[in-house]
Amino acid sequence: MPPENTTVTDLLAKLVGFDTTSAKSNMALIGFVQDYLDGHGVASTLVTSEDGEKANLYATIGEGDGGVGLSGHSDCVPVEGQNWTSDPFTLTERDDKLYGRGTCDMKGFIACLLASVPLFKSRTLKEPIHILISYDEEVGCTGVQPMIARLGADLPRPRAVIVGEPTSMAVIDAHKSIDVYRTKVTGKEAHSSLPALGVSAISVAAELIGEIDRTAEKNATTENDPRFEPSYSTVSVGTIEGGTATNIVPKTCEFSWQVRGLPSAPAGEAARNLATYAEKDLLPKMRQIAKNAAIETETETSVPAFIAAPKSDAVALALALTGANRAEAVSFATEAGLFEKAGCPAVICGPGDIAQAHAADEFVSIAQLGLCMKFIEGLTDQLSQ
Repeated sequence: MPPENTTVTDLLAKLVGFDTTSAKSNMALIGFVQDYLDGHGVASTLVTSEDGEKANLYATIGEGDGGVGLSGHSDCVPVEGQNWTSDPFTLTERDDKLYGRGTCDMKGFIACLLASVPLFKSRTLKEPIHILISYDEEVGCTGVQPMIARLGADLPRPRAVIVGEPTSMAVIDAHKSIDVYRTKVTGKEAHSSLPALGVSAISVAAELIGEIDRTAEKNATTENDPRFEPSYSTVSVGTIEGGTATNIVPKTCEFSWQVRGLPSAPAGEAARNLATYAEKDLLPKMRQIAKNAAIETETETSVPAFIAAPKSDAVALALALTGANRAEAVSFATEAGLFEKAGCPAVICGPGDIAQAHAADEFVSIAQLGLCMKFIEGLTDQLSQ
């Protein structure tokens, strides 16, 4: 059995030591968590990916129906190209802050869950506490979906789910959606001395990007939900690649772009508008020269917006535990919308500041972890006989 006095910091050091960048396996971390839970007499179920390289973990402490789920993702973003002061996969304490990749987003929350297991076990719970750890949140919230699909079937369905993303322990009841697209332009190659014989895919892509920028500008002036910062749906281009050489009219160009939409914004509207613009204003001219010219847009990632139901039990619970008098909204996306969509009332509340997430020298403060432990202790009190 693990030592009873295993601290949050001890556990966070272990979790940070596993490089669970989304492109890599998380099985070593999941194995550690499973062994830790086994040591406390807590059984767990793994929901593995098709290739067996990754897994979600689901564990229940206590008896009965319903209960409260505490959910966190195990994967983190890459460190390549970032200038870290210390080893990102070695927990380092400086000035009451704990540095390392994932400390804030969101291994700090998972460490708090694990550190609280002895407390959970010491109480007679009138409702169970469920621990949910997922994978591939950072690449579109894809990993958690097979686990959510099993809730209410062979996995217990919690009556409320608390997603511990970094909110500085504020209670969050809404966030924007994320839709990531990849647009491919196919033109026609030609010698650069005779550009009229070809169709420059890069030039067409530039016109499409101009239309995307116009959509972004329109949103900024026609949408306004003051709960969000910014208060409108954002549209932006992230990457672009194309062409072969400076003396060849480029045949292909691809670019990725994304929409972070207000919950009230029509889903897929920006992509539909871009397709209409392409069909009406660009493709007819392109096909006068190249009959096989094409503009194709595919959805790479889609994460639904989250908006808690009115009088949500999950939001009411989090407000009671934090003492806050109202919930807030954020612009970053989480798995909460997927839980809500599946009929599990959700709320977001966790330690750390989102401004530190994904950055070099990512950190979570020791004070924030303390607040999270107090929050979990309060939850345990509420669920105890």
